[in-house]
Amino acid sequence: FPTRRSSDLKINQTERKYLMCEKKRCSWAGDIPIYIDYHDNEWGRPVHDDNKLFEMLILEGMQAGLNWITVLKKREAFREAFDGFAPDKVALYGEKKIQGLLANEGIIRNRLKVNAAVTNARAFLEVQEKYGSFDKFIWSYVDYTPVKNHWEKMEEIPATTPISDQISKDLKKMGFKFVGSTIIYAFMQATGMVNDHVTDCFVYQEEIE
Repeated sequence: FPTRRSSDLKINQTERKYLMCEKKRCSWAGDIPIYIDYHDNEWGRPVHDDNKLFEMLILEGMQAGLNWITVLKKREAFREAFDGFAPDKVALYGEKKIQGLLANEGIIRNRLKVNAAVTNARAFLEVQEKYGSFDKFIWSYVDYTPVKNHWEKMEEIPATTPISDQISKDLKKMGFKFVGSTIIYAFMQATGMVNDHVTDCFVYQEEIE
């Protein structure tokens, strides 16, 4: 699940007022509006749109070694820079485009990660061609139904699972980069393949009904 830094905790009084509500959330959401919105409306909710799945796969890879809030703050810049995360467009990026991305201050300018995004786009298209959609392929690992965990505390939530280990292994064989088991499990959490909201979180209650 997303990690946070002490510097991320500073919010103004207007934001605090916005956050004062009766909803019980996972503790990692804290009191930062961008985290609250992501927690409430995206994290753990099933995603089946291929472009959105590609976006999350790339963003989770971009997060490696960083905090998730860093990625969230740059998300719109990423979407603009990467053509809305359309895999068919990203797959065509050449060195000139990559150099342009590396000069873009709005995104995470890491050559290995940018190169991986292009490599992954090409591998993503191959998966779509073979299985009909990436959605059909990736959700098969959980029998097309979200894994509903029952964690009472955030400390209980694992960083990897046997399923994420297997997905990671299979994706690497297909040529994907930045798809280690930890990244893949974070991807599974983000796209709702697993419901890792703690049991007293309102999203957990919504997603198990």
